[in-house]
Amino acid sequence: MSPLDAYLVFLGRAADGMRESGAFDEPERWQFPWSRPYSRDEWIEQVRTGGDASQFDPSKFDDLLTGIGAAVDAAGGSFQMNFIALTLTATRS
Repeated sequence: MSPLDAYLVFLGRAADGMRESGAFDEPERWQFPWSRPYSRDEWIEQVRTGGDASQFDPSKFDDLLTGIGAAVDAAGGSFQMNFIALTLTATRS
C-alpha cells in the first residue's frame, strides 16, 4: 500500500464517522497536487530538521546526510519533490 493509499483509507474512515454521526452533510474529499524543487543543501536541512531525524543513531546520522548529499549531487544537484495535500470537509447539518 502506498502512503497516499494509507491516507485515503484514513480519510475514508473519517468520512464514514461523519456520516454515521448524522451531524454533517455528505463529506467531500479534495486533493491538491503540488511540487517543490529542492537543492542539495535545502534537502539536507529538511532531513536534518524533520521529526524522524531523532530516530537515527546520532553517530550514524552525519553519514546518512553525506550519503543523501551524494545522491542529490549524482542527480544533478537538485530535484523536484511531488506532494499531494488531502482534505476532508463537511458542513454541519
